[in-house]
Amino acid sequence: MPIVPPVASPHSLVDAYAALAEAPARPIAGGTDLMVAITGELGEPPERVLDLWRLDELRGIAIDGDAVSLGALTTYTEIRRSALCREHLPALVEAAATIGAAQIQNRGTLGGNIANASPAGDTLPVLLALDASIVCGSSRGERTVPAEEFWTGYRQTALAGDELVVRIRVPLAAGRETRFRKVGTRRAQSISKVVLALSYRDAGPAATWTDVRLALGSVAATPIRARATEVVLEGRLPTPETADQAAETLAGELDPIDDVRSTAEYRRLVAARVLHRLIREAGGW
Repeated sequence: MPIVPPVASPHSLVDAYAALAEAPARPIAGGTDLMVAITGELGEPPERVLDLWRLDELRGIAIDGDAVSLGALTTYTEIRRSALCREHLPALVEAAATIGAAQIQNRGTLGGNIANASPAGDTLPVLLALDASIVCGSSRGERTVPAEEFWTGYRQTALAGDELVVRIRVPLAAGRETRFRKVGTRRAQSISKVVLALSYRDAGPAATWTDVRLALGSVAATPIRARATEVVLEGRLPTPETADQAAETLAGELDPIDDVRSTAEYRRLVAARVLHRLIREAGGW
């Protein structure tokens, strides 16, 4: 039987911080994962829930200095419809479009995807590849955690017990291109088997790639960067030879997980082939 935990619904961020400081609680926004958790079939359900949905302080998409700032309660639908995201973060728009159906996209939030810390979170490799930062807040103040340091283990984060994800900052970077690809069992409403985001600076058609970042999800306990493969791609042109070498390096670098959705060998093979295709597409091959 579903377990119905007590729910607190603060009217301000200050109230939310106070509630978290008072007693442990599971913060939720859209609640798309909570509906599964309260059945008790996938681990212990939360004893107490903190509903953040009405906190407008956690909403909004804007340019803030040298970054795009997205409130933690930004929904996937809002990301898809945002002119700023389409201009500056097209890979994040593409990732948001792969998550669930319209109902999930209308309720699910970027902050929830981040704090839920599932290795299959579709936006997480994009945020890693874009060198995003997660702003965490509590009654003690705010602090900023690089995305690369935020996911500390399987469904574990750098958040303290009294902290919330407040907003996400993604640096504005002229000349940066980012390519996204998700592989699942079907074309829509699929939990990912492999997610890949490839980001690089490209000064023009004949220019080599620099500041290359390759991030993957659903292949390890957390989203990861493929460092050895990044080294292969750095300072190179997107030629077929580069694609061959990078794909081979990635296949050797990965030590994928085995789970109910896919085997480790499938993930290794598919990740390498997807990277090969992205490089070829970037080079026009």
